Amino acid sequence: MDNLEGRRALVTGAATGIGRATALALAQAGADIAFTHLTHDPAETVAEIEALGRRAIAYQLDARHSWDVDRVVVQAADELGGGIDILVNNAGGLGGRQLVTGMDDQHWHQVLDLNISSVFYATRAVLPLMPDGGRIITISSLAGQNGGGTGAVAYATAKAALDGFTRALARELGPRGITVNSVAPGFIGGTPFHAMHTPEPAQRAAVEGTPLKRAGAPEDVAAAVVYLASEGAGFVSGAVLDVNGGAYFR
Repeated sequence: MDNLEGRRALVTGAATGIGRATALALAQAGADIAFTHLTHDPAETVAEIEALGRRAIAYQLDARHSWDVDRVVVQAADELGGGIDILVNNAGGLGGRQLVTGMDDQHWHQVLDLNISSVFYATRAVLPLMPDGGRIITISSLAGQNGGGTGAVAYATAKAALDGFTRALARELGPRGITVNSVAPGFIGGTPFHAMHTPEPAQRAAVEGTPLKRAGAPEDVAAAVVYLASEGAGFVSGAVLDVNGGAYFR
């Protein structure tokens, strides 16, 4: 049911972390992959996808700029053979921890642009190039449900908005047979996100507070994405799939 042979996928922010694991997992399932990157070198990801016998195309992209997103999406669809069957909106980030009392307008708008506007831009650009029956999957966050850690108000707000975007878009695209879902990871270790923004004591506390008593891995999130992209998830739409080791229940 997870066979994606012949499918064409676009993954944003896929040169590292969850995005990279997702691109590799989709390729392992048989999809050809176009992916975007901004600051990380894409060469290793390209090489690993090609080693799996799949096509890999990398584009440098600042997903906060709609004109840049439009350009890359058209190029990707053309190089993948005229369309995109699977869109994974992964690009995003915390942008630093700031309390509301000290937060300036620039930080607020940067975080929302990176996490919300980028998803809107990519989705809008892909839809005319996506055949009926396609898949749209957005990487949300546990922070959108529980508020996240200290200094994450802008980030948690953005991720909560993504879940609303997912549900509304699922209704809009249902008549085309396109499913729209989110994956909401909890604490995922081994990623630049936590290396940059979460001190070691806080990381240990997150693991201790998880019933499974381990950090998640990027591959845990990637497996959920592959499921949602598969034929087996054809009747799943408007869902927010929690991947948090039991740390939070809605």
